Amino acid sequence: MESNGPNAHNKFQKCLSFFTKIDYFIAGNKKGNTVRPRAPFKYFVVDAFTSSPLKGNPAVVFLLDEEKDKEYLQAIAQEFNLLTCYVTKLTSLKTPKYKLRWFAPASEVKICGHGTIACAHAIFSTGAIQGNEIEFDTHSGVFLAKRILEKIESKKHNKSLIQLIFPLYPTVQLDPTEMKLVPASLKGPTTLNIMKMAPENDLIVELLSSKDVVDFTPTMDEIKIWPGRGVAITGLAPPESEFDFFTRLFSPNFGIDEDQVCGSIHCAVAPYWSKKLGKFHLKAYMASPRGGILKLDVDTKTKSVKIAGEAVIVMEGAFIS
Repeated sequence: MESNGPNAHNKFQKCLSFFTKIDYFIAGNKKGNTVRPRAPFKYFVVDAFTSSPLKGNPAVVFLLDEEKDKEYLQAIAQEFNLLTCYVTKLTSLKTPKYKLRWFAPASEVKICGHGTIACAHAIFSTGAIQGNEIEFDTHSGVFLAKRILEKIESKKHNKSLIQLIFPLYPTVQLDPTEMKLVPASLKGPTTLNIMKMAPENDLIVELLSSKDVVDFTPTMDEIKIWPGRGVAITGLAPPESEFDFFTRLFSPNFGIDEDQVCGSIHCAVAPYWSKKLGKFHLKAYMASPRGGILKLDVDTKTKSVKIAGEAVIVMEGAFIS
């Protein structure tokens, strides 16, 4: 159900309490037995990099009271068959800090932009914190998420976005051995450049145009040969569009044939286009079936990329296990 402010949140908590009691009796509160009710924990499904439900990239966000073991977290991600994020509050300072881990259906991932956007949006939506900043402590470092307002000239209200500060990852050329692993379908006349993102080892291929990006039909058996997280294709956006470039990402080795909107791939793709186009403020479109919009700021001095996007909660629930 859609989140509609404090009233909806209170109703959800009452329902959660009710079903916890029902679970207690179903488990068997027989005479002489002491049955402890299972403690459900809350989750959200959030569509990131979009303001419209059922667009952008969905992620499951769990708000945990304590950390769980890796095998258990992986099993839940497989149950949902979506990118699943787990946040556990560490501190309640002016800028609160949360432990964050991301799990694709197949394995844990080192860094995930849309998952982090989803987590920040979910936490802000609960009203659990009063400020506009959150720190996430992850296996790849500590990342800052900010809630920012953007004025809409044609409307009276402001648009709320979540902005992440991620590291800038350089692109490097492939050696001859790696070139043999590039899908044959990406070595044709529409290919302009072949590189990879260091250190994550994602393959990035620049195509002749955004139309080539949109029209590309991947062969997953070819994509799986690449040993990194996935294979990204990118191309210059049409001059009449509001975007600078289009991108798609395929990650079958992580259980995701096509990543609907990936923030972290722009840690390398954004700096690449920034240098090529001679601009530091960019707007990108993820040309997946669901689509998504990213606002990007490249800072070569601090070696960081600011990745901003909208998000919307489409579901709330309780996981009982």
